[in-house]
Amino acid sequence: MALQGLVDWRGRPVNPTRHGGVKATMFVYFLIVATNIANVPMILNLVNYLLGTMHMSIKDASTTSTNFFGAICFFSFLGAFISDSYIKRFYTILVFALIEIMASIIINGQGGYTILAVQAHIPSLRPPPCDIINHPNECTPVSGRNLSLLNLGLYLIPIGEASLRACAAALGGDQFDGDDPAELPSKISFFNWFEFCFSLGGLVGLIVMAWVQDTAGWGLSFVLAALMVVAGTVVVVGGLPFYRQQKPTGSPLTRILQVFIAAFRKRKLSLPENLMELHEITDGTGTNVELMETTPGFKFLDKAAVVDGDTRSWSLCTVTQVEEAKIILRMLPIFLSSVLSYVPFALLLTLTVQQGATMDTRLGATSIPPACLFIVALLFQLSFLVVYDRAVVPRLRRATGYAGGVTNLQRVGVGFASSAVALAVAAAVEGRRRSGASAADPPMSVFWLTPQFLLLGVMDVTSFVGLLEFFYSEASAGMKSIGGAIVFGVLGIASWLGSLLIRVVNRATARHGGWLGGASLNDSRLDLFYWLLTLVALVAFFLYLFCAWMYSYRHDPKMQPIIEDDKSSPASSTKKAAV
Repeated sequence: MALQGLVDWRGRPVNPTRHGGVKATMFVYFLIVATNIANVPMILNLVNYLLGTMHMSIKDASTTSTNFFGAICFFSFLGAFISDSYIKRFYTILVFALIEIMASIIINGQGGYTILAVQAHIPSLRPPPCDIINHPNECTPVSGRNLSLLNLGLYLIPIGEASLRACAAALGGDQFDGDDPAELPSKISFFNWFEFCFSLGGLVGLIVMAWVQDTAGWGLSFVLAALMVVAGTVVVVGGLPFYRQQKPTGSPLTRILQVFIAAFRKRKLSLPENLMELHEITDGTGTNVELMETTPGFKFLDKAAVVDGDTRSWSLCTVTQVEEAKIILRMLPIFLSSVLSYVPFALLLTLTVQQGATMDTRLGATSIPPACLFIVALLFQLSFLVVYDRAVVPRLRRATGYAGGVTNLQRVGVGFASSAVALAVAAAVEGRRRSGASAADPPMSVFWLTPQFLLLGVMDVTSFVGLLEFFYSEASAGMKSIGGAIVFGVLGIASWLGSLLIRVVNRATARHGGWLGGASLNDSRLDLFYWLLTLVALVAFFLYLFCAWMYSYRHDPKMQPIIEDDKSSPASSTKKAAV
């Protein structure tokens, strides 16, 4: 693609020495740090707010928390579609950041964080206080108009936040030219540092926001979250003169749908012996900024580009359009197997906090919030990402010849394997904790959860980054934002499937009280549920391995010839994934 289709903020062709590069991504990094200071603590600690303040049951609190996380991920497709189709990524970020801010500051409590802040502050808008741990049956769960108010506040936030996430990843990726050997290593590093900023924002947020939640209440923490979104938006606007911006190419969904309809209409036609006779626009009058050649597989779609005299857009498509549709079909098995692999991850992320709430949280003379244990995992992630990007990748690159040290799919596989191990560890720890609670022994230390937190961190820095780079790099130039949104879509769908799994398991085990149907964890069988999730993770892992082994990359992930890191150049042929 090189710099084709990229312009500056005034619509002029970019100057590689002035626009893009690391300096432009610094503004994006700050935005990610600021928004994650606001959102990560809420995602991780929301279940405790729903249990302790809103007095929901474990089942309802887990379902609401995972649905909130799923909404943040799912709505990313909205902003991604708009930025790929109609307006540039920067302006999409600006629009949806303003939506999130406005949802946070509208007077009379008509928006996201403000609704939550008002509800957390005014006693009449929430259930009366009670001892949810020792006397759960005396607690009244949130209901009626207060429940509606809670849901309105929770689900306004994702509309802005989700679109911002997907477009920020694509905007940052646009700042480097993957076809330039001098910029390729920086482009690969960008996704590592993008995840670094996620973790850094989460770390700062957990330290600051968790302290505010425990000392000053949830109301003030929601106000601070809104202010962080404002700060991130102001800074990202300051980088406008330095961005390389991709021009929108029209609706990619329309282009792909046209391919399937045209191919169906021409299903009885034969393909020409010379595939060069298929229709393509090469005179610059088309909207595509990337021209793709015909590739093997899905030959039935090639018929959409057969010239038969009918030149209507729903009857005749270009080769590039056809290849865009093929890209989606090839990535579909990776997408589906990744969704299944993330179902246990999403549930473990939520339920681990509930585990910690029932354990001994003392650290010397101080008691720490259970969500702060994520600090251990985040510190590990930050250290791992720095060492991996600066020391491990260059050595692996020289040893394997792959531009990223290993292929994206190999990196993802490491994370999915660590997820299965984390679930087995979590099941063993919960079994030990539950047996001690039933025997009236002193509660286990919350630091027994450290191994599963670390393994969750391994999955985050391997699978998330690998999938983000995979879908972004494999997507066509006109679908880069959607490529980034697919990753968040994986997380969102997995969260919703996790909520469904909780309901199914509770119904299946209802005669025994439901594995997660108790008023507290001591009345539930979380250990058995974790063992079930371990089995799901193992099945998903082997399914993913098969899909990854079958996948063929658009571009060869190896750098040929293999010289020094900053002098290598990628090949452009299609190769089988090495998994």
